[in-house]
Amino acid sequence: MTWTTPKELKAQLARLWERGELLRDTVTGNTRFPLRLTIKGPASADIAERFDAVRTWAAELANASPLRLEWQEIRHRVQGLQKLPSSCWVDSMDDALGWLGKRREWDRFSSLVEMTRQQNPSLMPWLEKRPLQALELAGEWPRLLAVVDWVRKHPRPAVYLRQVDLPGVHSKFIETHRAVLAELLDLAVPVDSVETTRTGVAQFAARYGFLDKPTRIRFRVLDPGIRAIGGTSCPDITLDASSFSQLAIDVRRVFITENETNFLALPNVPGAIAIFGSGYGWGALAQARWLEQCAIHYWGDIDTHGFAILDQLRSHFSHVDSFLMDRASLDAHVSFWGREDKPQRCDLHRLTSEELSLYNDLRDNRIREGLRLEQEHLSFGWVQEGIDRLLR
Repeated sequence: MTWTTPKELKAQLARLWERGELLRDTVTGNTRFPLRLTIKGPASADIAERFDAVRTWAAELANASPLRLEWQEIRHRVQGLQKLPSSCWVDSMDDALGWLGKRREWDRFSSLVEMTRQQNPSLMPWLEKRPLQALELAGEWPRLLAVVDWVRKHPRPAVYLRQVDLPGVHSKFIETHRAVLAELLDLAVPVDSVETTRTGVAQFAARYGFLDKPTRIRFRVLDPGIRAIGGTSCPDITLDASSFSQLAIDVRRVFITENETNFLALPNVPGAIAIFGSGYGWGALAQARWLEQCAIHYWGDIDTHGFAILDQLRSHFSHVDSFLMDRASLDAHVSFWGREDKPQRCDLHRLTSEELSLYNDLRDNRIREGLRLEQEHLSFGWVQEGIDRLLR
């Protein structure tokens, strides 16, 4: 039987709730009630062949509170004059909320709307756009409004998040709700107070002018003759990016590697340091313009992501050479070949012809599907020979 049941009519109404449409009406003032629901009833043949079922169906709809039915008289050739439901209505929001069991949620959201209208009406578009999310955040909403108001009064405050001094608001609260706060702040604070080029949760602090934890760069001195710290030889040092950018030591060669064991195991090299890499994040390292005067050797995995990271590093330092990311190194370590689960597919434009040839072979699975050779699988003797070739 394909006739519409009370359960299906309730599901039609529930979909409006699940899409946030009924809550959204609180913000917009839209009036959708009386609301007509879609109904499909029996055909003429059903009245003749299944008359008792038709009567039962009509009675179920008639008894389904809070539905209001409109009836249509049908003169049937067998059963004579009959009255059947032709349309179905829910007359009011109150009826809808009672049927769905959502009156408490409606009242809670209505309180949020009224609170926001009074305290910060610029946020009303967010409530209209995300009413269900706002309902989930009802317990936190007063604190969210307080944070937005504080930032609006202190544009680009140049303090750490934990220094925002508001009752009941701690730094972890702001950090936890950065995604929501970013959308709210974009509505509430002047555009000239927002660094629009900084996007995403990770750049929340920079976008709104808070201080952020400094990015740190870790490096090892590979030449005992370089005195980075008095009284030590070949130290392993971590500096914030700003301090690293002002480093004044006699370095002529730099190795960058993504693997910590490789970073620690690199042998002594005259005039050289090793930097522990950071994957795709090169913005902090790019502040150190003194690296432009050094030979830079990037040692990454022989896989599509390794070459993509190399390509990105060259967007900051175009003179970077790859180190041990060649076909000879790949072929010499067949027994250590692994698999790359999610290879890069994009075209790379900063690779040399030899690098690009190998990258394309890896990307297009010409050697083996998903082939990769992780940098730590190269034998130490092979690494030492590679360094010796550089020094010669």
